[in-house]
Amino acid sequence: EVGEPFKEEKAVAKYLRFNCPTKSTNMMGHRVDYFIASKAVDCLLDSKWAKAKKGEEALFTTRESVVDYCNRLLKKQFFHRALKVMKMKPDKDTKKEKEKGKAESGKEEEKKSKKESGKDEKTKKEKDKEKKKDGEKEECKKDDTPGTPKKKETKRKFKLEPHEDQIFMDGNEVYVWIYDPVHFKTFAMGLVLVIAVIAATLFPLWPAEMRVGVYYLSVCAGCFVASILLLAVARCILFLIIWLITGGRHHFWFLPNLTADVGFIDSFRPLYTHEYKGPKADLKKEEKSESKKQQKYDSEEKSDSEKKEEEDGKTEATRNLGTDGSGGERHSDTDSDRREDDRSQHSSGNGNDFEMITKEELEQQTDEGDCEEEEEEDTESRPSHGKS
Repeated sequence: EVGEPFKEEKAVAKYLRFNCPTKSTNMMGHRVDYFIASKAVDCLLDSKWAKAKKGEEALFTTRESVVDYCNRLLKKQFFHRALKVMKMKPDKDTKKEKEKGKAESGKEEEKKSKKESGKDEKTKKEKDKEKKKDGEKEECKKDDTPGTPKKKETKRKFKLEPHEDQIFMDGNEVYVWIYDPVHFKTFAMGLVLVIAVIAATLFPLWPAEMRVGVYYLSVCAGCFVASILLLAVARCILFLIIWLITGGRHHFWFLPNLTADVGFIDSFRPLYTHEYKGPKADLKKEEKSESKKQQKYDSEEKSDSEKKEEEDGKTEATRNLGTDGSGGERHSDTDSDRREDDRSQHSSGNGNDFEMITKEELEQQTDEGDCEEEEEEDTESRPSHGKS
């Protein structure tokens, strides 16, 4: 026999009900909310009951104390333990999935064969480049092999069944809520709704000014709703007209997010969208992808060629420097030789050669020079006498 819950237990259960993360599922044909035991323990350890007050001890100090308290709540039927049973897929579904995978792989192979036939017109260089890139991609991405369809990540479905052992255990155990109190927000919203209904029924007793204002507001709201509905119909008609004229190639939508599940402002953004779905669009996509690949490969080749050119330029510069140095020395040698030859010729013409001479030789030369000058004077004087 279990007694009625205390006020403290009700408060703890209410806090856990609205603060612990819950999920909803079907159990025995009913929609129920469930939570995981470890998250409930973490939630209570972060609550106000885990902090000590003045003159009182904390209610929750360790995880074991929380587990003991949750066992009390379980016995008082706030929640009960459930068993998670995974649903097994029947053989028919597995066979269908295999057939779909094979069909998708066959379609991908056909598309690739068509693309390869269209690419046969390319030159051998481009083919070699593509092969190198394909090899690099295969090394980097071994899992993305052609012909194997990508597996979609699907969550396995399960169902809940009542557990035989009704005990609270800390871990990944599942517990279904029985206690479902009314939240304050839902209570307040319900109260406002009741007051609005009563005020609407008392509309004839309202003052005349308020009734006129409400009338105009209702007319404006009706016009706004009608304009949105007309816009929704007009955009569909415009899309059909453009689609029929262009043969399904141009997809033009005016206010594409008007009927989408978005906010009020986002429903009017963007103003329009346009898509071209024709044979040229696929070719353009392929050309863009190929051009991007070629640009990457060209940039790699350019970087390699630039490096080689820089190295060649450095070697040539060093060679030029060596040849310039030797040539400069040669030029300087020839210029100096020429200058010396010119000086020697000039000096020989003038009879002014400078050599190292001793003092004795200097005196002899001066004596000889004086004798020569006297002879010259005699010769000059002799013809003058003859003439006279």
